[in-house]
Amino acid sequence: MRALLPQGTDACARGNAGPNDPGLVFVDAVTDELCTWAAQAAQAGEAPIFAIGLDPSTRCEGDIWRLVAAGITDVFRWWGAADLPEIIAARLHRWSQTNEILRSPEVQSRLVGQSKAWKHLLRQVVEVAHFTEDSVLISGESGTGKELIAKLIHDLDSRPDKGSFVVVDCTTLTPELAGSELFGHERGAFTGALNAREGAFALADYGTLFLDEIGELPPPLQTQLLRVLQEHTYKRVGSNAWLRSRFRLVCATNRDLGKELAKGGFRTDLYYRIAGWACSTPALRDRVEDILPLANHFLAEATGQRRAPDLDDAVRDYLLTKEYPGNVRDLRLVALRLAHRHTGPGPITPGEVPDADRPHHELPRSIRLEQQMEGAVRQAVGMGVGLKELGQSVADSAIRVAIEIEHGNLQRAARRLGVTDRALQMRRASERQH
Repeated sequence: MRALLPQGTDACARGNAGPNDPGLVFVDAVTDELCTWAAQAAQAGEAPIFAIGLDPSTRCEGDIWRLVAAGITDVFRWWGAADLPEIIAARLHRWSQTNEILRSPEVQSRLVGQSKAWKHLLRQVVEVAHFTEDSVLISGESGTGKELIAKLIHDLDSRPDKGSFVVVDCTTLTPELAGSELFGHERGAFTGALNAREGAFALADYGTLFLDEIGELPPPLQTQLLRVLQEHTYKRVGSNAWLRSRFRLVCATNRDLGKELAKGGFRTDLYYRIAGWACSTPALRDRVEDILPLANHFLAEATGQRRAPDLDDAVRDYLLTKEYPGNVRDLRLVALRLAHRHTGPGPITPGEVPDADRPHHELPRSIRLEQQMEGAVRQAVGMGVGLKELGQSVADSAIRVAIEIEHGNLQRAARRLGVTDRALQMRRASERQH
C-alpha cells in the first residue's frame, strides 16, 4: 500500500469510503457481501478496482469473474507483484480522465440519463472515442440515439488535425448513385456531370465518416467499401488517379448483423473491418429510470426555459408506463406535444395530454353506452320525439334485437334483457296492438 502513495493515491479504510468513491480495494477473499458492495459501486457509476490478495498459484478465476460481472473496473492479484503500483496508477489515471470527460457539459448537455445501462455505454464510448482511433459499430433499435453517439465519438476524438463529421444514409444508396456519392466524380464522367464533385470519402478526410444503417448496404457496395477500408485509397468516377482518405469510420445499424452474417447478407470480412469496437444502444424500456429526466430535458428545450414545467402525478405515471415503440425519439415527440399544449405557470396536467397520446382506459359501461347512443338520441330529439316516445322506441328496438340474437327463443331473450318471460310476452303483445 505504501508503494502506491508516490503514485498520487490516498488511503482510507473501506468503512470510510462510499460506493461513489473510485479507487483501489484490497481484499483477501471474494464473498457475497463484497459482490453486493461492488454492484452498488457499479450502479453509482464509480466502480473501483479490486486487488485480490491470493498467491499467484491459487486458481480463483471464478471469483474474479464474479467481481467483473458485478460491474467493477478491473481485478488484479497483488501477491508479490512488484510493478503493481504503476499498473494501478495507470488504471486510476485513465478512470479519472474518463470521469472528467463524462462530467463535461459537452457530454452532459447532449446525452441525458443516469441509468446503469446508459452510464456503462457512455463510459465505453468516451474511452474508445478519446483514447483510440478505432472504427466503431453502433447497433440498436431505431430512436435509441445511435447518431448522437456517433457525433459524440467524433467530438471527443483527440486528433489535433481532426476534419469534418460526414453522414451517409445507406438506405438512400443505390449501385447507380453510390459511385458519385461515396467516391465523387470528375467533370464529364457521365451525362449530367457538369462539374467535378467530391464524395463522402474526400469530405471525411482526417475526420469521421458515419455510415448510418450500414446493414442496408447492397452487396456490390459492401465490396467497394471493403476495398477502401483496406487501402484507404479510392478513385473518383471518371478518373484514373488514386486518392487517399484518412477517416475514422463509425457505422450504425438497427439490424442484427450477426444473423445477416449467418444468412450471407453481410460480408464477414467487412464486418470485422467496421467493428473494431462494437456497442449497443439500450432501448428506452431498458432504461426506465431515464424517462423522466429525458422528458424534462425535452420539455425545457421546447419551452426555451432552464427548468422544465412540473408534471402532475398522473402525467408522471403516464410517461413512466407508456410504451415507446420509437424509443427516445418517440418520447421526445410526446414531450414536444405536451410543451405546445401547456399554458400557464402550473404543472402539465392530464387534460394537456393530446387525445392521440392518452392511455386507453376502459370507461364504465354506462358511460360508454351513453356515448354510443348519443348520436341517435340527438337526431330523434332534433326531430321532435318526446321522452315517452323515445323510451318506448328504445325498448321496442331492444326487444327485437334480443330476440334476433337468441334466434327467436323468448326465454333466453328475456334473460338477456333482465325481465321475465311473462313481461316480455306482454310487451310484444302490446306492441302488436299498436
